[in-house]
Amino acid sequence: MQQLPLHPQGPTFSRIIAGAWRWKLSASSVERLIQTSLAEGITTFDHADIYGDHSNEEIFGEVLRQQPALRDKMQLVTKCGIKFQSDKRPKTWVKHYDTSKEHIVWSADNSLRMLNTDRLDLLLIHRPDPLLNPHDVAEAFTKLKEQGKVLHFGVSNFTRPQFYMLQKFLPMPLVTNQIEISLARVDPFFNGDLDLLMEHRASAMAWSPLAGGKLMAGERELFSKASQYNATYTQLLLAWLLVHPSSIFPVIGTTQPERIAEAAKALEVHLDKQDWFEMLQWATGKEVA
Repeated sequence: MQQLPLHPQGPTFSRIIAGAWRWKLSASSVERLIQTSLAEGITTFDHADIYGDHSNEEIFGEVLRQQPALRDKMQLVTKCGIKFQSDKRPKTWVKHYDTSKEHIVWSADNSLRMLNTDRLDLLLIHRPDPLLNPHDVAEAFTKLKEQGKVLHFGVSNFTRPQFYMLQKFLPMPLVTNQIEISLARVDPFFNGDLDLLMEHRASAMAWSPLAGGKLMAGERELFSKASQYNATYTQLLLAWLLVHPSSIFPVIGTTQPERIAEAAKALEVHLDKQDWFEMLQWATGKEVA
């Protein structure tokens, strides 16, 4: 598995990332997913404090508690900033965002406890907050970095102006913007999202790279193309993202070990440029200008 830096200042992640969004499973099942990922060279795991109704980090952390040696074989990503009604958060009565200094620091500390680790490789602001105060975020990030609790910082689902504005206030680089990118969601190739990241020498993390498993499932041409490359449908769709010069890092969300192994082999598929554009044409329904 290829390992690449998200940014010249780090971190270095596996090119395919395992997403823990659906990993509200038993600790033994999560351990199997972790071990399968690591065996395939997928060393980076993407979390958020809210995943699994605030449970998934804790389940993952139980595996690390039982097998602490696993921690040095992986990189951990998590996100903060979203609050919603939950029995685990009784003081929250409406879904909202909180990017205050106090909440960012508290959330990072809580994720460290849940994950049974002493550091987070990457912390992301999960969603743009209309009340985001960049001075607060800068103070929180600086404190966490100085304490050695968080090594790198980024954002998720930010627009270009939001990314650019926040970066202006930070003493450290935003190393990624985790955004939706797939053959069914090609806007980032044309709206400047990827161009801005390249300008900042950062790479995108692509959530839902297979569009939730529903991506153009009836397209016979795509299945024919996959056969041409001796690849599966999943591998072809991931390989399509891997071509881009910004070095997109797809985040796969499966709970099936065999699907993790399948996705890892997408790096062995090397698309011809014309095939890439033909797939884009199928996705958009038109030729490039």
